[in-house]
Amino acid sequence: MAKNITLAVDDELLERFRLHAAQRKTSVNALLRRHMEDLVGLEERRRGAIARMLTLGRETKARIDMSAWDRAASYTRAAKD
Repeated sequence: MAKNITLAVDDELLERFRLHAAQRKTSVNALLRRHMEDLVGLEERRRGAIARMLTLGRETKARIDMSAWDRAASYTRAAKD
């Protein structure tokens, strides 16, 4: 079930947003709903991606030998590239 919400928006911003919606042959309501869905979906995808990366990091068999690492040499190599 859809719920109604009330927003306090600057008059000029609302007018510009109405124009934006009209140019796209849609409504302010439809644009806001789509933006909210996109924003929530993006956050869910971001959390999922982070969880997958952390799982891969824990499960990988790869190891990095840092015993021979030298900060100064890393800058020297980067400068040659």
